[in-house]
Amino acid sequence: MLTTEAREELEKQQYKIVGQHSAVKTCGWTKKMIRGEGGCYKFTFYGIKSHQCMQMTTSISCANRCEFCWRGYKAPVSKEWTWGTDDPEWIIEESISAQRGLMYGFKGNPKVTEKLFEQSMMPEHVALSLTGEPIMYPKINEICEGFHKRHISTFLVTNAQYPEAIRDLKLVTQLYISVDAPNKELLKKIDKPLFPDYWERLNASLDYMSQKDYRTVVRLTCVKDYNMCDAGGYASLILKGDPDFIEVKAYMWVGASQERLKIENMPSHEEVKKFGISLLEYLPDYEYVSEHIPSRVILLAKKSFGKKTWIDFSKFFKENGFTEKQSLKPVMKKGFMLPVIE
Repeated sequence: MLTTEAREELEKQQYKIVGQHSAVKTCGWTKKMIRGEGGCYKFTFYGIKSHQCMQMTTSISCANRCEFCWRGYKAPVSKEWTWGTDDPEWIIEESISAQRGLMYGFKGNPKVTEKLFEQSMMPEHVALSLTGEPIMYPKINEICEGFHKRHISTFLVTNAQYPEAIRDLKLVTQLYISVDAPNKELLKKIDKPLFPDYWERLNASLDYMSQKDYRTVVRLTCVKDYNMCDAGGYASLILKGDPDFIEVKAYMWVGASQERLKIENMPSHEEVKKFGISLLEYLPDYEYVSEHIPSRVILLAKKSFGKKTWIDFSKFFKENGFTEKQSLKPVMKKGFMLPVIE
């Protein structure tokens, strides 16, 4: 399903293709943190160590053509799973190997300490949000369990077009649903969904999110002069999903989105913060908690958290039965062997 042309374009953008339908790419914040230049907003909000975070997807394909997405039109779109299904254990090992290969170039960098380099070889977090729609992968529960067995936390982002997959999602460390517009008409304009019942799918997905007993997030991507409107409409959708957290984040003028939008559509941090805080008028159980100015994002959280939003990862694994950590394979590259670090 992934054409030669699409594969070449992704590889040109420094994606590492894994098997038939998965991919890995090093996040800019991963590179920054290993150089001692600070972590991403997930570090500020939740305690994610960016240099040990692997950005990947289990499905390069997607059912939307979002205006603000960095994906080009050569990237595959589909409503159904149309390719073979790679084994989840194989995907995990190959993805970690790809991540290590991408990070190996930092060995010997004068800005990178030996300790940080060695830690980067042993990922502790996976962001299933790189490109496409990862929840399409038929064995998403198995791959999440495989990561958890290795004590690698899972952050899964979905565009809410597969409500049954959300219903059946057993366990992730943190589940995200992207809510890109406050009403049906605007959602069609911004997301360009393939499913004709896209609005009903979003609402069903939010209903299923509200039933989860693990951490949940609604993410708003703010595109200036497009969807920064109708705070009450957004609030209605947020209340339906009943998330623990709300991330209000600026659209960034990068990738293929530059062909569809203008740089003026990228709101400032101050504009994002003002709009995000305006939601609180309709959400009395939430409060403003934090911000990450370089990423132009703010965090709203339920007041019950008492502004303590960092994750106790050891507790997460212990409470969910992953008491024995499955070790990662040692790193072997050009005669250099890095032992497993527990």
